[in-house]
Amino acid sequence: MNANANLVTRAEARAALESAARASLRAPSVFNTQPWKWRITGDVAELSSDPERRLGVTDAEGRLLLLSCGGALHHARVALAAQGWSAEVDRLPDDRRPDLLARIRVTGHSAPDAVAESLADSISRRRTDRRAFGERSLSDETVARLSRLVEAEGARLHKVPDERVPVLSVLVDQAADVEYFDPAHRTELTRWTHRPAWTGDGVPPATAVQTSLRRVPARNFLPSGSPGLLAGAGDDEGAAYVILFGAGERPLDLLRGGEAMSALLLGATTEGVSTAPISEAVEVAWPRQLLRRLLPDVGEPFLIVRLGYVDSDEVLPVSPRREVHDTIQVDD
Repeated sequence: MNANANLVTRAEARAALESAARASLRAPSVFNTQPWKWRITGDVAELSSDPERRLGVTDAEGRLLLLSCGGALHHARVALAAQGWSAEVDRLPDDRRPDLLARIRVTGHSAPDAVAESLADSISRRRTDRRAFGERSLSDETVARLSRLVEAEGARLHKVPDERVPVLSVLVDQAADVEYFDPAHRTELTRWTHRPAWTGDGVPPATAVQTSLRRVPARNFLPSGSPGLLAGAGDDEGAAYVILFGAGERPLDLLRGGEAMSALLLGATTEGVSTAPISEAVEVAWPRQLLRRLLPDVGEPFLIVRLGYVDSDEVLPVSPRREVHDTIQVDD
């Protein structure tokens, strides 16, 4: 038994885990599906995927579901470390339960982690910003700091050189066309962009942006509707496009990739950098294969993220979240 375990009561551990699970509910997810569930028993929290929330057309292989759940796992880990708790994480602990993605066990008290504190402070402030970014570009130092956060989670970050951005644009645009002309995809998109308010999920019109000319096209969430956000005056001239990638595409690789995604997005928020994940080119198999050619080494692309600065003081609306009792079960 861990020597610190005796310093933590069952009630303390349960309260810490419940707080961390609540923090994780702000994690980003594909189409804001929030495809995860938590079960807390004593000093252990179990994170499971919710297969009913997987996008059967857009995410037929379940890759983005695992990335999304990895983001929730990282949010919870950051919250625990920021509050001064040490914990053990066992990923994919039971081969008989593929939906069980991780177990977190509180093992004792520790000094609050400074990096975790800054990331945890960004959880409530992070937004997906689909508006156009301005001319200001990211410094090499900022990209390097974000890369270190990603690498600490077992993944890597590649900034696409400016001369290769047109290739990236074509891949994203062609993948978007494949999906747009698929009636099943359009039906699925409509389902998740026209949600009743009580569901607490999906991409509401208030958070979608009107289409505009971009270096890399942004997803049109409401092709027959009225997005609530103007694109703004910029055209992404200063935007940086980074590819989050890993060694493979096993479930563990994708889960860790989701943890790295969370670290990247929270780290960017801490730096004052706006973020917008771009997933179209990894949702369709053949653009994803071509995307591998943009990587500097052999690897599996998990996600593209647009980074930059918005020339606006407008505060973005908060994306909806499900009720705590729908996602977190606490056993007596």
